[in-house]
Amino acid sequence: MTTHLADQTAKPTTTTPKHVTDLMNIEGLLTPGEIEVRDRIAAFVDRRIRPNIAEWYDNAVLPRELLPEMAAEGLFGMHIEGYGCGGRTATEYGIAMQELEAGDSGLRTVVSVQGSLAMTAIAKHGSEEQKQTWLPGMAKGEIIGCFGLTEPTAGSDPASMGTRATWENGEWVLNGEKRWIGLANIADVAIIWAKVSDEDARAAGVLAGPGSDNGEKVRGFIVPTGTDGFHAEAITQKLSMRASIQCEIHMDNVRLDGDAILPKNPGLKGPFMCLNEARFGIAWGALGAARDSIEAAIEYSSTRMQFDRPLSSFQLTQKKLADMTVELNKGQLLALQLGRAHDAGTLENHQISVGKLANCRTAIEICREARTILGGNGISLDYSPLRHANNLESVRTYEGTDEVHTLIIGQKLTGESAFR
Repeated sequence: MTTHLADQTAKPTTTTPKHVTDLMNIEGLLTPGEIEVRDRIAAFVDRRIRPNIAEWYDNAVLPRELLPEMAAEGLFGMHIEGYGCGGRTATEYGIAMQELEAGDSGLRTVVSVQGSLAMTAIAKHGSEEQKQTWLPGMAKGEIIGCFGLTEPTAGSDPASMGTRATWENGEWVLNGEKRWIGLANIADVAIIWAKVSDEDARAAGVLAGPGSDNGEKVRGFIVPTGTDGFHAEAITQKLSMRASIQCEIHMDNVRLDGDAILPKNPGLKGPFMCLNEARFGIAWGALGAARDSIEAAIEYSSTRMQFDRPLSSFQLTQKKLADMTVELNKGQLLALQLGRAHDAGTLENHQISVGKLANCRTAIEICREARTILGGNGISLDYSPLRHANNLESVRTYEGTDEVHTLIIGQKLTGESAFR
């Protein structure tokens, strides 16, 4: 339960909608606290991200100086209770992600990796000592984290991961590789998921938990990145998420104390609980990129003169703008429903998949269509839609591809798993 549930009951508002794209007055469904979060993060984006994002994206630079500023805005571990975290509602977190991704998906991903993945792993699966040790510094941005699940040959099927942790002479020893791990080369701590045999778990005095898979389970480990044998290297020459960092991690006999293991929720349930928090944020965030693209297209078309009249006066342009905005509003209402369910404790996993699948698919189509209104100028970093569309190729892929979420929904509908 969050500390802001008093703000959950929506109150009528006479405030003029902030965005021309708010055709359905969705703002009228928001609480004063939610509007405050929206406006504060939007102001941060206007002040710090919009003036600089074209240069950061062009030069493939993550502006590290932005991270403590994000922390100061309460963005790291925003809806985690206690330990110096914000304790905001899930809906407020989602609204913040929408505003942040209106600036850039890569920079929203920083918050997702730090908060929804690394910090959530410790908050949901860690011991009290682990929470006290790591979460306050991570909330302040003094400690940067990453989340190592995906591997070079284990993406949508994490159960096939090759990373192993063995118990040797009173220590855990990790060996393996991870790929596409956000922030890994600047992180101070990594949450690494590895397979552990039940025999090793018992030898270490760790509960193995029910339902072994061939006598082993996936477990999470807190790994300080300065540990011998741990190496992270940034992946370069990317066409997407250029103002962000994704890395390869190599682990060669990384030795950890016995208390490095996350004691709760053994098995794939552990990382999936974290992924669902990230997927929830994506269902909101992707719409920020879409909204920004529509607004860029509206502004451009109102001043771009063709045949002695503004481009916005043509029927085909207006059809594009209308179609995009209707789809945006549908996605925003879906995201708001997810947020309300999350805050009420009724959100189900398949509902998160509906939001992630539908809103990423909608957002990337909107960004591509918005680019067409900008014509040839739309391929320039002077304008945001194509940058957003390129970023959304990654957003659509990570934390579950379209295919994965389709099968999650299909399993809910039919009761049959089609994954294997």
